Amino acid sequence: MTELPPPSPAVWVDVVVTTPAHSGLGDSLTYRSERSLTPGALVRVPLGTREVLGIVWALREQPPIDLDPAQTRVVGSLLDGIPALNERWRELVAFAARYYQRALGEVALSALPPALRDLPADAFARRLKKLPVLTAPPLEAGHSPPDLSPEQAQVLETLRAATQPVLLFGATGSGKTEVYLRTAEHLLSDDPHAQVLVMVPEINLTPQLEARFRDRLGAHGVVSLHSGLTPAQRLKHWLSAHLGQARIVLGTRMAIFASLPRLRLIVVDEEHDPSYKSQEGARYSARDLAVYRARLESAHAPCQVLLGSATPSLESWYAAEQGRYLRLTMPGRIGGGALPRLRLVDMNQQPRHTVIAPALLQAMAERAARGEQSLVLLNRRGYAPVLACHDCGWKSDCPHCSAHAVFHKIDRTLRCHHCGHTTRVPRACPECGNLDITPVGRGTEQIEEQLAGLLADARRPDGQPVRVARLDADTTRAKGSLESRLADVHAGEVDVLVGTQMVAKGHDFRRITLVASLNTDSGLFASDYRAPERLFALLMQAAGRAGRDAAFVAEQGSSVELWVQTWYPQHPLFAALARHDYPAFAAQQLEERAAAQMPPFGYQALVRAEARTQEAAQAWLTLASQAGDDLPGRDRLTVYPPVPMTIQRVANVERAQMLLESPSRPALQAFLAAWQPALHALRTRPETRGLIRWAIDVDPLAI
Repeated sequence: MTELPPPSPAVWVDVVVTTPAHSGLGDSLTYRSERSLTPGALVRVPLGTREVLGIVWALREQPPIDLDPAQTRVVGSLLDGIPALNERWRELVAFAARYYQRALGEVALSALPPALRDLPADAFARRLKKLPVLTAPPLEAGHSPPDLSPEQAQVLETLRAATQPVLLFGATGSGKTEVYLRTAEHLLSDDPHAQVLVMVPEINLTPQLEARFRDRLGAHGVVSLHSGLTPAQRLKHWLSAHLGQARIVLGTRMAIFASLPRLRLIVVDEEHDPSYKSQEGARYSARDLAVYRARLESAHAPCQVLLGSATPSLESWYAAEQGRYLRLTMPGRIGGGALPRLRLVDMNQQPRHTVIAPALLQAMAERAARGEQSLVLLNRRGYAPVLACHDCGWKSDCPHCSAHAVFHKIDRTLRCHHCGHTTRVPRACPECGNLDITPVGRGTEQIEEQLAGLLADARRPDGQPVRVARLDADTTRAKGSLESRLADVHAGEVDVLVGTQMVAKGHDFRRITLVASLNTDSGLFASDYRAPERLFALLMQAAGRAGRDAAFVAEQGSSVELWVQTWYPQHPLFAALARHDYPAFAAQQLEERAAAQMPPFGYQALVRAEARTQEAAQAWLTLASQAGDDLPGRDRLTVYPPVPMTIQRVANVERAQMLLESPSRPALQAFLAAWQPALHALRTRPETRGLIRWAIDVDPLAI
């Protein structure tokens, strides 16, 4: 249970409630309380005409000087039965709000389960009574652990003595998950009350990881926290963690804010993944906050943070190069399996209009005949990115966004993947009446269809036709569909799996021996300076799904291969990929970043504005740049002119952005903090009429 400070007789309390950063209301509001409260207590307070959830942040002996006690509103009710959120949790939230330039209440309240925010106190009390009363269970003996490889044993020995953040650089299939399990098992055996937080980048990775932890450490005391849970499930799991009943919490980026009063270990699996950086609301990096949270917790009791990846982010790699992180390596695969051999398919040498090279098709058919599986990666869902009329030039544009509506053949719809607008496919061109409107480009739905046709004559070992399946956001939308499709793959019911990047992350497919990447070149020449890093990581991670079971590969007498179709086979990225040489690739990328003073050698923030017109958005940004001329840190800052965002209009809202760069993180932070009041004041200027909202994105991942 969380340690509670002694009650205070103060009747004035500062309460944090949900207020957007641009509201100008400040971090907390002062209320009068008719009972003693402690910092971190959850209360319901009046705000305008509503009663909302709040967190007691501080106690006062006197009201603020500018506050009329007679006009001060009274705390409505206390959520009894829930211990106060401890000081370390509040420090984490306060740091995140301060660093990422968001309102304190916006970060604090969004970290709580929706049922806490939405249920009245009496309804919550009834819900609380229905929850089972549990105690922190002892570890249960599950399945016997496998034998450790020498690399794993060495890493675990070093981990036990480590006192700084650890970057575990392990090849795909090297057994990083076993290291996580053994580290957690050792810690929980030593401390009967310790808690462990394990984070993964995607919801679809939690089922298999949760199953492994339950198999090894018992079904009790393991919970998950992610947005795919129902409100009732999230409340139950959050309370279990907050009350110390959950020994292990598995979750996505939102889990970094889980209340874990006895947290002793944080694991960030696939730490390089951009999904750890939120792109909505408070744009925080869960990976970076994990490092900060471990430091906070260590002031109370030792807490270790372990970042794992086969392709670490350049920021983490550089931190290890500088000695701020301890880098441990596991270059070999469990069982001595070989990493996939790269086979580049030069599309310049293929027949015209080739979608999938004949040699690649033959390789997939041969593997299916031996009972092996293939994975085809195409990071674009739908049937085709756009429908077009070649007579008049019409394209299936979204009426609300500056983007195309994607053609989904399976239900004959055009869907915008930005605003969600959906419409039926027209029978003819809406502008010229031409009946011959055709799909342009390819998505996973089309590749699935084409592969099924091209492999129609191929056979499985039992003589049945080859089975092609698809795994993307469209096929896993329904409840239970993800688990069902993954089960089919693991059971060998699927011979060729087509998917987006979600299939390349962390899945332990045992029968896949061939991985193929289509449309690879789209990431080679993108305008984003992070594009090469992302492409290399995606290809390395996808390749890592192949050959994970060395015994199976040896039994089949097969080879493990990564096929990449490209028009630029001489690109230097492929040379490093062929050697599986991430250190060389990272060194080359860091050299380029250093020359350009890009992160991690420089620090950035993006200011984004949304308005009814592009002119209003850019006018506000221009005024914002002028308003900061005499603020602290401005002399060490470069402010670039405002420009439209890549997708300029979404849901009929125009969007623009402005980049700020500095060689000094403290200088950038000092400027942003001093800049906030000026930005609030700009909303009243006539030039910015039509402005809807603005936000600051610190350490942006996309520019």
